[in-house]
Amino acid sequence: MRIAIIGAGNVGGALARGWARAGHEVLLGARDPKDTRLAPLAAAGARAVAPADAAAAAGVVKLALPWHAAEAAATGLGDLAGKVVIDCTNPLAMGPTGLGLAMGFATSGAETLAARLPGARLVKTLNQVGAEVMADASGFAHPPAMFMAGDDADAKSTVAGLLADLGFEPLDAGALDRARLLEPLGMLWINQAMLRGKGRDWAFAALPRRRDATGRG
Repeated sequence: MRIAIIGAGNVGGALARGWARAGHEVLLGARDPKDTRLAPLAAAGARAVAPADAAAAAGVVKLALPWHAAEAAATGLGDLAGKVVIDCTNPLAMGPTGLGLAMGFATSGAETLAARLPGARLVKTLNQVGAEVMADASGFAHPPAMFMAGDDADAKSTVAGLLADLGFEPLDAGALDRARLLEPLGMLWINQAMLRGKGRDWAFAALPRRRDATGRG
């Protein structure tokens, strides 16, 4: 599958490596495709091109940008109608008590972004973990859980396969308005990783209870 990743930072680089390793064709949308700092990603199998060119050539477009830049960048990619767009952003802002979400309850960052991309089949996911785990989701006792939300069942099926290729257990949270649940979950990961000393090399998991032959726990 041909995937356009818009953004060449830590998240974009991690996903480029992971999906290229899984055999996908990765187009890396970068402001300066000739930037020598992109050489390691090129060596890993990603081809750097202008963002709009990457989006036009791919069926799946992954926005790997900070929230404050994602909306403007996405609307500058041209017509995304019919394309699967993966939104991993968390709408973060500084408040009276520190870093938190800029919206919630009545809407979400994903819904806000979808409204600016008419016809795009937007799926919210990959916002619940850091780039380190996106780059390599192996080595856990159970595959890390990755929730997703979206209104298009076929788009979610496509994204579920891409999540599995990275080593995650895809879990469908429902319609796109369920992003209002997933973005606080991303904030919880940030709280534990950055503010509570847990570090960045961990992920949420959905663990089944072990049962004996009688079906009891």
